[in-house]
Amino acid sequence: MYPEERQQAIASTVLARGRASVTELAEAYAVTTETVRRDLAALERTGVLQRVHGGAVPTRAVRLVEPGVSERESTHAEAKAAIGAAAADFFPPDGGTVLIDAGTTTARVADHIPTDRRLSVVTNSIPVAARLFGLPTVTLHLLGGRVRAQTQAAVGDAAVRMLETLRVDVAFLGANGVTVEHGLSTPDSEEAAVKRAMVRSANYVVAVADSAKLGRESFIGFAPITEIDALVTDRGIADADHRSLTAAGVEVVLA
Repeated sequence: MYPEERQQAIASTVLARGRASVTELAEAYAVTTETVRRDLAALERTGVLQRVHGGAVPTRAVRLVEPGVSERESTHAEAKAAIGAAAADFFPPDGGTVLIDAGTTTARVADHIPTDRRLSVVTNSIPVAARLFGLPTVTLHLLGGRVRAQTQAAVGDAAVRMLETLRVDVAFLGANGVTVEHGLSTPDSEEAAVKRAMVRSANYVVAVADSAKLGRESFIGFAPITEIDALVTDRGIADADHRSLTAAGVEVVLA
């Protein structure tokens, strides 16, 4: 088990039980107590949990469990629709190849795909594929792998390997958290691996996220802010976030 996978499992255990000791975590994951202490320190730095004497407890402000697609569809729906429309300006003007990540905001980008040019679209999202299937100007490529119920996204080695063979003009990515200091993040390690591969395969990376995601960190980082070319968000963005993102070299587009 890789360290980040073990840390995610530890975080889930602490969240489910409300408390866990160093000793029982070491036994559960067949590692030393010193390794567990390092894992707990790393998790505390991300805000997922808080260390206490002999173990750890959850940080109440952190939501480690992901909401399902239906719940997320209805959250900030107007902002996501506006973001999707604004992000459409980043589709290659003369046709080309694009990646569309899984997510309820990226799905809104797919709703606004232009039909006046030919595009090859790669996605790991079942809902995005359903939106685009049958459009005469779209050549659709669906990544393989295990489909996560929470996000209806294909993840795993098959998806990552396919992405490693691709080069696309533009990638549209979603995120659960966006900060200048720690970049883009998401709760699940397998989704993070796919997102990392998407970033590597793209000549231009567009992040789409409503303003509630800005200034927040999720469990697994997948891209430093320096790898993001543009961010499309809504007008609820804090002035400080706008300034810091712009200073970091990100083009901030307000929907």
